[in-house]
Amino acid sequence: MFFSPLDQFEIKPLLILNNSYILSLSNYTIYFILVILIIYGYTIIFKNNKLSSNRYGVAIIALYDTILNLVVSQIGRQGGYYFPLIFSIFNIIVISNLLSMIPYSFALSAQLVAVISLSLALWIGNLIIGLYIHGFKFFALFVPSGTPLALVPVLVLIESLSYSSRAISLGLRLSANILSGHLLLLILGSLILSLISTSLIGFIGGIIPVIGVVAIVILEFGISIIQGYVFSILLSGYIKDSILLH
Repeated sequence: MFFSPLDQFEIKPLLILNNSYILSLSNYTIYFILVILIIYGYTIIFKNNKLSSNRYGVAIIALYDTILNLVVSQIGRQGGYYFPLIFSIFNIIVISNLLSMIPYSFALSAQLVAVISLSLALWIGNLIIGLYIHGFKFFALFVPSGTPLALVPVLVLIESLSYSSRAISLGLRLSANILSGHLLLLILGSLILSLISTSLIGFIGGIIPVIGVVAIVILEFGISIIQGYVFSILLSGYIKDSILLH
C-alpha cells in the first residue's frame, strides 16, 4: 500500500518467496508486466479484419502509421527493419508514462537506473550496427567532411564525447522530464492543501491554484505522449547515423 505520492519513485519488494529478496517481485516488475499486457491486449486488435470500423481501431491505425512515417522519414527505406523495435519502445514509454499519471501508482520512466540502462543498451546496439555495416570506416562519423587536418584531433575528441553522451542523454532526458513533472504536481498539491486548510478565505482562494494544477495535469498527459515520440525520433536519428554515417 502506498502512503505517500513519493512512493511511486521507490522500488519496493511486494511479493517475497521464502523470505528471500532474490526471489521477490518488486513493484517495478509488476508494473512492467502490466505495461506489456496492456500493449499485448491492444495489438491483438490488429488481427481484426474490421479494424477501421470503430474509432478505437482508427486510433490504433493512426498511431501505427505515425510511427512508421517517423521511422521512414528519419532512416529511409531501411527504416522498416527497425520499425518493430522503435514502435515497441514507443508503446512501452507511452503506456508507462500514462500509468504513472494514476495517483499513487508507480512511475517506471522515472527510474534513472532502468531508463539509462535501456539507453545504454540501445547505444551499444547502434555502435555494433555501425561497426558491422561499415567496419573501421564507421569512425569517419567523428570527422566532419572538409575539416582542416590541424583541427582533426580536436574535432575527433569533441565528436567522440558527443557520441558517447548519447548513451546517457537519451534516457536521462526522459527520466528527468517525468520526474520533474510529478514532483511539480506534488509540490503544488501540498501547497494548495496547506492553503485551503488555513481558513475559509484560504479555502476560497485555493480554487484558483486548483485550476492551475488541473491544467498542469492535462499538460503532463500530453508530455507523457510527447516524451515517447521524442525518444523515438532521437533513437531513429541515432540509427540513421550508424547506417548512413551522417
